Amino acid sequence: TRGLTVPGTDRIFLVCFSADTMARIMAEQEVENLSGLSTNPEKDIFVVRENGTTCLMAEFAAKFIVPYDVWASNYVDLITEQADISLTRGAEVKGRCGHNESELQVFWVDRAYALKMLFVKESHNASKGPEATWRLSKVQFVYDSSEKTHFKDAVSAGKHTANSHHLSALVTPAGKSYECQAQQTISLASSDPQKTVTMILSAVHIQPFDIISDFVFSEEHKCPVDEREQLEETLPLILGLILGLVIVVTLAIYHIHHKMTANQVQIPRDRSQYKHMG
Repeated sequence: TRGLTVPGTDRIFLVCFSADTMARIMAEQEVENLSGLSTNPEKDIFVVRENGTTCLMAEFAAKFIVPYDVWASNYVDLITEQADISLTRGAEVKGRCGHNESELQVFWVDRAYALKMLFVKESHNASKGPEATWRLSKVQFVYDSSEKTHFKDAVSAGKHTANSHHLSALVTPAGKSYECQAQQTISLASSDPQKTVTMILSAVHIQPFDIISDFVFSEEHKCPVDEREQLEETLPLILGLILGLVIVVTLAIYHIHHKMTANQVQIPRDRSQYKHMG
């Protein structure tokens, strides 16, 4: 039998196609877990890099509250328990970057748990002209209720998937990073019937697009909760400064008025003293 021969031009095309495919795969796999650099033991740091440049950075602490069924003591009725699952350090991470869509995937506890976060960038028409923003558009959480650390005696144990619906979270102007220290809650509908998984994010700092410097976030866009808390913290100081300034101005006016009136000729109140004047 004669072997299959490939023309020279086709061979070059296949080599180039394979190299391009491998480059794309390698670019998607160029990720780093830098959680060990965080001083917060509950906070994870993930970086996605393509072509040797950072294209996605994410720092956050995440916890998932997952309801699940167990048998009651009579082994007839079902009761609902709650599993608190935290994203742990040393998690496996994958990611990809795009012009208008980026994705971060995190796996932990031997892939018993998996988190996928999808970010999109969009343009909007505004009075000043087109404006671009990015947001967290989808969250998917896969959990295995047969994992014994968090789930004890779960009924119908197995893998379940919880998804967000029509999510528009972490909305940020394009070219900026999103920062929020306060807790934020996102509800996820689970494939486990009538169960809602709650995702709690805190200490968040994320930028999935337009990173200018390697490993460096762009200017922060703070969440409304942080801005309100900052205002509540600084408002008493501002009011105190204003009150102090009013007191200083009042004292200064009184001092000037007192000096001016002290230099004026005092008219005697006793009329008998008028004869000595003039």
